[in-house]
Amino acid sequence: MACDELDVIVVGGGPVGLMSAALLDAAGVRVEVYERNAGPSTVSKATTMHPRTLEVLTMLDLGAGRRVGDVLVEQGRKVPHAHFAALASMLDYSGLDTPFPFVLMIPQWRTEHALADYLRACGVPVHYDAEVTSIVQSPDAARITVGGRTRQAAYVIGADGAHSTVRHAAGIDFPGSTPTMVGFVADVAVAEPAQQARYFWHQEAGLAAVVPLPGGEYRVFGVEAADTGLTGDQARRRQAEPLTIEELRTALHRICGTDFGVHDPSWLSRSGNSSRYARRYRDGRLLLVGDAAHVHLPAGGQGLNVGLQDAVNLAWKLAAEIHGWAPDQLVDGSAGYEAERRAVAQRLLVDTLAQDALMHTFSPSGQALRELFRGLIARGGEVAQELSGWLSGLEVTYPRPEGTHPLTGVKAPDGVLGGDGLLRSLRPDRFLLLDFSPDGAYAKLGSARVEVRTAQRHTGPWAGVHAALIRPDGHVAHAVATPGPAGTEAAAGPAAGPAAAAEAAVAELAEAVTAWTLPTVRRPPGPTPPGEA
Repeated sequence: MACDELDVIVVGGGPVGLMSAALLDAAGVRVEVYERNAGPSTVSKATTMHPRTLEVLTMLDLGAGRRVGDVLVEQGRKVPHAHFAALASMLDYSGLDTPFPFVLMIPQWRTEHALADYLRACGVPVHYDAEVTSIVQSPDAARITVGGRTRQAAYVIGADGAHSTVRHAAGIDFPGSTPTMVGFVADVAVAEPAQQARYFWHQEAGLAAVVPLPGGEYRVFGVEAADTGLTGDQARRRQAEPLTIEELRTALHRICGTDFGVHDPSWLSRSGNSSRYARRYRDGRLLLVGDAAHVHLPAGGQGLNVGLQDAVNLAWKLAAEIHGWAPDQLVDGSAGYEAERRAVAQRLLVDTLAQDALMHTFSPSGQALRELFRGLIARGGEVAQELSGWLSGLEVTYPRPEGTHPLTGVKAPDGVLGGDGLLRSLRPDRFLLLDFSPDGAYAKLGSARVEVRTAQRHTGPWAGVHAALIRPDGHVAHAVATPGPAGTEAAAGPAAGPAAAAEAAVAELAEAVTAWTLPTVRRPPGPTPPGEA
């Protein structure tokens, strides 16, 4: 796929950058990846993969009926629950409506290797030891400098982390809070193995967790109470001090009463709680995903998961723009990448800041707050359902225009389509139109951008759906109700009758197909003019 004319350059070869490239390639976009490190990661870093992330990884087809998500599930460790703020009561995932009703514990290096292998098989170049040192955009293209040479593409995606070169080149502000604590994180062997994660919280000493990983290692993380309430300068100085195995053992003794016999560390690092998100996700031909767009306390692996879902939202929309069929609403409108995903980042920071308070307020009031939330989660009511829906990613929805069907913006469940299911039918280069009508009324709406599939009647919120237009990322673009006295038949007029009502339903969905798949005239992308940022 390497050629002189590129559509997209991805800066950053971590999981989010590789995922962006994989989906763009699957949509017929010419793409290359540039990564400053010498190769894929060899350490665990993010180890928690939530259900929605496994769903989106199922979109990547390895052939012979296997998907990237399948490979990772085979390599990881399934856990039927998730923690919130390291509380003793866990969020139950076992009843979630997904093929993946669990948390998958899997080292980040395995995720990177699986994605890199996929790209290699597709012929997508991933250039390692290739640090991008400058980026310049014009109305016609974006150019990077790497290794003293220049490379050009129509667009550049910044998946290059919290200190993003792409974000700096675009002049995009990254406002937020400075760190006030410094924690510890390590992958180690232990002399006292356990089958389940263990969490410890002590008002005077701090917080710690010991979590089993695949392959026999354990993730140990936490913070000493003395390392909270810091100034920004204090936190940065503490962050610069290398974590040692001796310091880790001492901290665990203080907090847990034992060091679990930790030894043979494969990774020792420190964590912080700086919370920031980019003021814009796009400037002309430069776009941001993952940590380049948002950073926060690493609570429950949400950074990796939200970053991969950023990539899924962006890739099909940018591919549509490149191929010339994206309407305004996909480029910079209400359904655009920035409009939808920046709102998710806002919620992400609210969630992680709340967990920060629950985890790191080492006082009687902090202890009372933890006990309150522990009880709410243990009861399994609305609070637990809300938190499970958010952390799993399954209940993330996009704005629903006024007057549209209640399912608009919702993630469609895999089981809404028979056979192999919805997830294995999604592709980043076209919509799915699910036709629930008994007579195939929507077949004529098929096109190069819309595949019509016959679907069987479903239950729950989908019981009254006559047809649904599903976006390439699996969210509902538009749905119409089954014609009847309270639905489309009434809208068609009191004397219309069933046939006219059915025709009105088809016409409504035809308008939606047009709105989502036909381009509108717009100015070409380029740097944001002064005063518009």
